[in-house]
Amino acid sequence: MNKKMFKILLIVILLPMVQSAGQVAVGDGFKPIHNDTFWNTSDGRPLYSQGGGIFRFADPQTGRERYYWYGMRYKGAEEYRNDPTVTVEHAVFSAVTCYSSDNLTDWHYEGDVLTRDEVEKHGSGGWMGRLGVVYIKEKRQYALFVQHSNSDGAGVLIATSDNPTGQFRWAWRKDMTKMIGTPNTGDQTVFTDDDTGRSYLVYSYGRGRNKIYVSEIGIVNDSIDLIDCTQIFRGASREGNCMFKYKGKYYMCASNIYGWDGSYAYYLMADDIRGPYLPTNDMQVMKGCESDYAHVSQTGFFYTLRGTKQETVIYCGDRWADFAGNGLGYNQWVPLSFDGDEPRFNSLSSWSLNAVTGEWRVGSDNNYVLNGSFEADRRSIPNPVKPRQDFLLGWHTTVIKGCRVAVDDSLSPRLNHMNTREDRRHVIGEKSLCISDSLMPFVRRVSQTVASTPTIPLPDGVYTMRARVRRKGRFSRLEMYAVSAGRRQSYKIKPSMTSWTTISIDRVHVSGGSVEIGFWADGVAGAECLVDDVELVQYDASAGLSE
Repeated sequence: MNKKMFKILLIVILLPMVQSAGQVAVGDGFKPIHNDTFWNTSDGRPLYSQGGGIFRFADPQTGRERYYWYGMRYKGAEEYRNDPTVTVEHAVFSAVTCYSSDNLTDWHYEGDVLTRDEVEKHGSGGWMGRLGVVYIKEKRQYALFVQHSNSDGAGVLIATSDNPTGQFRWAWRKDMTKMIGTPNTGDQTVFTDDDTGRSYLVYSYGRGRNKIYVSEIGIVNDSIDLIDCTQIFRGASREGNCMFKYKGKYYMCASNIYGWDGSYAYYLMADDIRGPYLPTNDMQVMKGCESDYAHVSQTGFFYTLRGTKQETVIYCGDRWADFAGNGLGYNQWVPLSFDGDEPRFNSLSSWSLNAVTGEWRVGSDNNYVLNGSFEADRRSIPNPVKPRQDFLLGWHTTVIKGCRVAVDDSLSPRLNHMNTREDRRHVIGEKSLCISDSLMPFVRRVSQTVASTPTIPLPDGVYTMRARVRRKGRFSRLEMYAVSAGRRQSYKIKPSMTSWTTISIDRVHVSGGSVEIGFWADGVAGAECLVDDVELVQYDASAGLSE
C-alpha cells in the first residue's frame, strides 16, 4: 500500500472519531459560538451590536416569536474592524441596529431601526449609549430606551415604533433628575421578566455610578415612562449594570469603572426584583472570571434560555475593542453554570448551543489558555492604581535571578509590552508578554496551569500549543514548554526569531486534567523576548493527516 492510500485509509477510519469528539456536529441541533473574532450575519455581512440586549417578540409577518437583538453601531466599530492596528479615540454614534434569529446563533440583519438623522432632528452631537426595547401592550407599541445627551441636555431617550424592526421615532427624553438627582443615567439596560411579562430599566447614578436603581416601565399620564424608582445598591462605583433571572432568583450584575476595558463580573442576588439584594451593598466577584477579566469584556446583558432539557443563562459581554484596542470581536458570549444559587463564569473561546433543549457544549477548537493575548491587563504592569497590580492576570511570574517585580520599585522589570502599530500587524491587541531585565542578567519563568474546573473539564489527550514570539539580545536558554504528569515538552525560541514568528508544540500530551504551560528565559541584561497570542487547543488529527 502506498503512502497516499494509507493516509486516505486513516482518514476514513479516524474522521468519525474526530467528528464525535468535536463539540459541534451537523444535524444534532448544536450551533457554534466563537469568541475573540468579529461576528457576521448568517449571509456574511458584518454584525455591529454593542451595549444592547436580546428580546423575544412576535414576528409581525408570521406571529411566531423570534429573538430580536438591538445594539449600537459606532463609526469606530467599522473602522477598527477594517484595521485593528489602530485603536479608535472617539465613540461616534451611527445607528441602533436590529438583528433577528430563531436560534440565538444565526442572525439576520433587519436594518438600522433608529438612525442618526432621526436623533439629530432634536439637537446635534452628543452621546448615544446602552439601550433596550420593550413591548407596551397598552399602546401596542415597541419602546426603545437609550442613554442620550447632546447640546440641549441629557437623559433617557424613549423612541417608539409599531414594529419591532422599526423605524423608531423620537417620542421624548426623560430627565432623570427628579428620580435620582442627575439628568442622565451612568449605565443602563432593559430587563424583561418572562414570568410576569413586566419590563424594567436597570441603571446607575449619573455621577460616580455608586448607586444602582431599578424602575418598572409602563404608562404614566398616557405616556411611556418609568413608573417608579427603587435603589437596590449603594457602594463602590459600578458600570455595565444589567440583570438576569435564574430558577426564580434575580441577579443584578455590573463591572468595575475601568473605562472601555474589561473587568471582573460582579453580582448580587434577590428573591424580589426590588430587593433586598444580598449580600447588602457588597457585590461578589463571579467565580471563573478572575483570570481574564470576564474573557476581556464588561457586563453587557444576559439572556436566560429556558430549553426543553435545561435552563441556560448566557453572559453577553461587551468587548469595547474599538475604543480599548483589547483584542478582536465586540461580542463575547459564554454560558454560566451554577452551584446552587452561585453563578460561575465559563471563559470559553468556542462553544455550541442547542436553542431548543438549552444544552451547551465546549467547542473542540476551544483555546483553554486564559488571557493568552495579554489584553485583560489594562495598564503597564506593575501598575500602582486601578487596579494596583504586580502580576499578569492568569499568569505566574517566577523571578529566579534578576530584579524583583514590585509596584513601588523603580527598578522593577515591566511584565508586558505596549504593542506598536507595526507589532499589531502581526499580533492581536495593544499588549504582549515581555520577558526582560534592563539592569542585570536574569532567569525567569512565566507560567499558567491549565486544569479542569468544576464546570469545564480539560479532557486527557493530545493538544497543540502555539504562540507568536520575537526576541533580541543573547539568551543561553529561551523556550516555550508544557508539562503534564511529569512529561515535559519544549520548543526552543531561536536567535533568528527577531521578527514575529509563530511557534508550536504540535503534540502536547495532557493527562490528569492538568498541564503547566509557559516560557523559560535565561538572558543577559537587556535581552528581551515578547510573546503574544498563546493557544492550547485539542490536536486536530484531520489537519495532521492532510499534511
